[in-house]
Order: sequence, then structure tokens, then C-alpha cells
Amino acid sequence: MISRIDHVSLAVKDYDKASRFFQTVFGAIPGANEEDTSMKYFWQLFSLGDLSRLELLKMTGEESFLKNFLENKTEGGVHHITLETPSIEKIRLTLETHNIPYFGFRVLGERWKELFIHPKDAFGVLIQIAEFHPEDWLAQSVKFSGNRRFGIIKNEQGYRLDFAHPGGGKISLNLSRDEVRHLINDLKSVIDDNISENDGMPE
Repeated sequence: MISRIDHVSLAVKDYDKASRFFQTVFGAIPGANEEDTSMKYFWQLFSLGDLSRLELLKMTGEESFLKNFLENKTEGGVHHITLETPSIEKIRLTLETHNIPYFGFRVLGERWKELFIHPKDAFGVLIQIAEFHPEDWLAQSVKFSGNRRFGIIKNEQGYRLDFAHPGGGKISLNLSRDEVRHLINDLKSVIDDNISENDGMPE
């Protein structure tokens, strides 16, 4: 029902300062961004490490929905967390079955479907639940190009094996030369067993 926590969203007063902080200190990589002119705010996604996401929000006008949230804060704070779901309709049904109110349901084509649970109904946290394709929101540098799902390169530790993750981006393993040999042998063994079971015809 819930695939993963996609990102934590921070609303900040000084966007440039926050952006520099996360990129310079922690190596965050900017991904998708957009300005919402109706709600007067701008959002920017960042990738941290292999799979983690962070979103920064800033006001773009005095009528912004973020104004009250930021009013009594020195710098900003955690605004909401976003959970990914494979089916927003199943989430709606589950919430209704358990009498949990939600708001802000909207469908933006196949690209994004979302709803929210108010903090008073979620132990003090604003929860956004969305159905989407994680790869659509990431920088090209943190995901595979084309249809590739894995890759291996030589590095200082030996070898780095990268895999495409269902949540978007890559997950990496550093392997020694011996571990790579064991992996090759294990793969050969699985393939050979499969050929044997299917009378010499690999699937």
C-alpha cells in the first residue's frame, strides 16, 4: 500500500542559504523543481546519497500558503513528509474504511495523484500521499539512462556495483575482487542449474 517514504519537505525563509547548505555540506543533487503561481510557492527536490530525497519550499508572494507556517519560525522547519503509493485509490478506500479524514485530493494526469492527511489526524505531522513515477523527479546524474538496470565500475575499493532501485535512482555496493569472483560464480551456477532444469534451453 505504501511503497516508501519519498521525501521530507522543509519550508524555509532563506531558500538560497538552505540550498547552499544542503548542496555544499551534504552533497545534495538538485532534481525537479517548479513554481506554483496559484499557491505562491516554489519547490525544489534534492537527492542525498543513493535513495534519500529532500524538498525545499519557499514563498513567492505574501499570499503564499506557507506564510502562516513560517511566521513564527526563525529559519523554517519540517512542513510535511511524502509517502509513495502504487495506488492512490486504494489509499482513499483505506482511509475512508478507517474513518480517517483527508483533503486536497487531486489528479494531475498520470504524472501525479495526491491527497493529504492533516496533522491533527496524523499525530502532529502533515502527510502527503502520492502516486507517481519516482524516476520522473530525479536528476539524470543519479539514475540510469535508457533501460539499463545495473552497472559495474572499478574504483579505489575494488568494484562498485550499481542497481536501479524501485524508488528511483541507484543503490550501490562496493565489492572486492574476491566478492566479484564469487558473484560471477554464483550467477553461472544459477544459469547452469536453470539450463539443466529446462533440458538445455535457457529461459
